[in-house]
Amino acid sequence: MFATLSDRLTSTFKNLRTKGRLSEADIDATVREIRRALLDADVAVPVVRSFTGAVRERALSVEVSGALNPAQQVVKIVNEELVAILGGQTRTLNLAKNPPTVILLAGLQGAGKTTLAGKLALHLKGQGHTPLLVAADLQRPNAVTQLQVVGERAGVPVFAPHPGNQGSEDLLPFGADPVAVAREGLATAKSKLHDVLIVDTAGRLGVDAELMQQASDIRDALDPDEILFVIDAMIGQDAVTTAQAFADGVGFTGVVLSKLDGDARGGAALSVASVTGKPIMYASTGEKLTEFEVFHPDRMASRILDMGDILTLIEQAEKAFDAGQAEEMVDKLQSGKDLTLEDFLTQMQQLRNAGPLKKMMGMLPGMGQMREALDNFDEREVDRIEAIIRSMTPAERRTPKIINGSRRSRIAAGSGTKPSDVNQLLERFDGAQKMMRQMAKGGGVPGMPPGMGNLPGMGGKKSRGRTAAPVRKVKGKSGNPARRAEQERGITSKPAAPQGSAFGIAPQAEPTSPTEIELPAGLDRFLGGR
Repeated sequence: MFATLSDRLTSTFKNLRTKGRLSEADIDATVREIRRALLDADVAVPVVRSFTGAVRERALSVEVSGALNPAQQVVKIVNEELVAILGGQTRTLNLAKNPPTVILLAGLQGAGKTTLAGKLALHLKGQGHTPLLVAADLQRPNAVTQLQVVGERAGVPVFAPHPGNQGSEDLLPFGADPVAVAREGLATAKSKLHDVLIVDTAGRLGVDAELMQQASDIRDALDPDEILFVIDAMIGQDAVTTAQAFADGVGFTGVVLSKLDGDARGGAALSVASVTGKPIMYASTGEKLTEFEVFHPDRMASRILDMGDILTLIEQAEKAFDAGQAEEMVDKLQSGKDLTLEDFLTQMQQLRNAGPLKKMMGMLPGMGQMREALDNFDEREVDRIEAIIRSMTPAERRTPKIINGSRRSRIAAGSGTKPSDVNQLLERFDGAQKMMRQMAKGGGVPGMPPGMGNLPGMGGKKSRGRTAAPVRKVKGKSGNPARRAEQERGITSKPAAPQGSAFGIAPQAEPTSPTEIELPAGLDRFLGGR
């Protein structure tokens, strides 16, 4: 969603990095570009004025002029101000001291309240709560049925005593009472010991008095602990008007952004929290019920500035990866055993469970510069690799070297691919095996310069001492008479200058063996001494 804004800001900061010192004109030009980028992203004008004013004031202060790297300091200021307008601190649900905790969802029709009710219920269920969904939206056609389907997918019970509107027009059926349904839902939650009650209410295509009155009546009947305003992150400048209308008419304690995975410009996310003074608590990032996350202002600011979101990436990976299997994999590498295609298939399946690969790679720092490659990434390639491995026998997965021409043809036919695709997979896997083997032995990653191949903690013989630079051999005789005379006397290269001599200081001679170093008494036993 923030791709365009991120690209504009990244480009602006790139121009700053070429300057060793920032003048007032440089700062004004930077602030001007930031203002244009935010306005193009549909951020509300008052928010843009406040944001750019704060950035300019801080950028002209001693905070930047006295910094060793002024450009990085400006980026730091922009990051901090972004966090501020996004809400500052991460805000979580306030749970009631005496259950159930009542959560009321409010918002316009089409914002995604019903689907989000299921996502929130599944999220709370994963934390050990026992939520109950209440179908109080009796006006939108088939809204009750939709909530029942969503609740079944989430594995959460739904209280729906009234079928709601079964027609095609957006009308409240005769005799339907959303307030009574909400009250009965609360009584059911108490009697069946549900500790969280999530109430889905009706919406409208626009703000009107009838909508506000119904939402206010349900609020007064339930006295909810949290009122979450669900807003479509793709509606742009109108988000501020809608949020302010709900804040005045019903009131809410937090905001939930839906459709954050869309391709709109994302101004709603940067405007709502600042204008209403209410924090953004959750964000819906996809169509699946699991694509739902707590909103962290600092992490979102990092994503916008193309600094990545490693913490969210780690959290998603921890949910998807099996700790026992990961430990087995580490033990296998440390014992010197090769990874097999079965191991590779297991790891790939766990990676798929963590979410779309394109989305996960987008959380890495600097991936904004590779956005075109990410956009062209085909998720079906992973499916083809999985099909090829599944077409192999267990023996072929454990020992890929036994795969000959006839086996390749059989595997390709079984997976719907070509023998060349099977060859390509095997070649890549062989290269990966060699790299893992070298890393396990302490040789580091292939292709790294001498002396930089060892990873921290990997050990290895090369890490025990310095690696001397190889003597450069001179091929053939030089055309320079003086140089040719040196070659004839047997001097093939100039002696290397001692380290530190470029600064006019000759270094102390290094001991040739560890035993020449004087160690404190008793320390040698920790180093293998006797």
